Amino acid sequence: MNTNFPKDFMWGASSSAFQIEGAWDEDGKKLTVADYNSFKKSHLQADTKVASDFYHNYEEDIKLMKELGMKTYRFSLSWARIIPDGDGEINQKGIDFYHKVIDKLLEYDIEPFVTLYHFDLPFALVEKYNGWEGRETVYAFERYAKICFKEYGNKVKYWQPHNEHNLIVRVEERINIYDETDKWKIDKMRAQMDYNLCLAHALAVNACHEMIPDAKIGPAVSSSVTYPLTTKPEDVFAARMNDNFKVYYMLDMHYYGEYPGYYMEYLKKRNIMPYTEESDKEILKKAKIDFIAINYYRTNCASYLPADEDHPFGLREGTVDFDIYGLFKMTMNPNLTATEYGAAIDPSGLRVALNEYWQRYHLPIIITENGLGTPDVLEYGKVHDSYRIDYLREHLKACDLAIKDGVDLMGYCPWSFMDLLSSAQGFRKRYGLVYVNRTDDELLDLQRVKKDSFHWYKKVIETNGDLDH
Repeated sequence: MNTNFPKDFMWGASSSAFQIEGAWDEDGKKLTVADYNSFKKSHLQADTKVASDFYHNYEEDIKLMKELGMKTYRFSLSWARIIPDGDGEINQKGIDFYHKVIDKLLEYDIEPFVTLYHFDLPFALVEKYNGWEGRETVYAFERYAKICFKEYGNKVKYWQPHNEHNLIVRVEERINIYDETDKWKIDKMRAQMDYNLCLAHALAVNACHEMIPDAKIGPAVSSSVTYPLTTKPEDVFAARMNDNFKVYYMLDMHYYGEYPGYYMEYLKKRNIMPYTEESDKEILKKAKIDFIAINYYRTNCASYLPADEDHPFGLREGTVDFDIYGLFKMTMNPNLTATEYGAAIDPSGLRVALNEYWQRYHLPIIITENGLGTPDVLEYGKVHDSYRIDYLREHLKACDLAIKDGVDLMGYCPWSFMDLLSSAQGFRKRYGLVYVNRTDDELLDLQRVKKDSFHWYKKVIETNGDLDH
């Protein structure tokens, strides 16, 4: 198959620190929100204590990345490994570990693509400032970012401040809202955390441009593509507003330095306007992102959801795919099949997403997550995951079509390089190109096994996009 991937296309794969590293309290690292949440489920599934044990196997794992032919590796640093208390003393052993990881990647000509914060806020900041609700956490993040830029800036060109900030604010436990039950109070706290994450993002962008002039930095967003459930005009508008409230309110803040009107109206009507300071405006306006990273897994449908006396405008129901009274109600698309974990499989939706982001912002785009989570089976030392190959092939075909449409797509990093700890399903739900031999109940030998999808993707990279080999 003749494809249009550019010669310098960044073929890669992704992971995150808390989902692969393990060593959760070794060499000075302290508890994170991700650790805390995982330990609550330790009796049900694997937790972050060992995960895939990348911390002790990084050399072997990066050697496998080289064998795969990866041009880039998108991964995250653990804030609590570098600054265990979030805003306290620097942990040199943490600094040194990531130097070793980055140096090994560079030794194999793999471009490090670094995320500073991927769901694992140091828990000390929760105890001191209620996490992202406190402006102190914003400045703690700015300090952490500057430390990373100073340490690794001569080695790392591509940066992301946060992973899927537009998603984590939807899930209370991921932003350490644990005991509150009043929905208005939750939404008010969420709105403040959301704004503070935007401010922290802007501070990191500005610091990156000042400290590493040739670096590129941009957000990683959880993509939302929503189809109207019917052709009724109110459903068409509901679908657009769902995408606005799931993605574009935040991307507009990153791009223009201010929230769009419809989102400001929501904050006012819901009476949850966040606290801001006048000096924030200049910080937000100055922060010019260099690219947009997209994490794409599925699409949804929406219909209009009217408000009434019992359900006032702006009231939310649900978490990841939340509804808002007066705006939209989410449903699955009856025309699509879904994974056993409920994600609608829709490669064509990726083409829609890429075109939409390109047309809105005209910034280069990289896909930093896209993958199929399934309970893979290891048989006689092999994993035959043809279903994953089919999934990746069809989504890469959508990428190729988007490039033909004129989208400046600079890379593709499937989720994930290796099996890792899923927040909700542990090691039952596997995404990796490399199998990690463990279960939720037993560590076993943690052997790395190349799946059929590993060998298929290796050839895709070697041929710069031949999808029909």
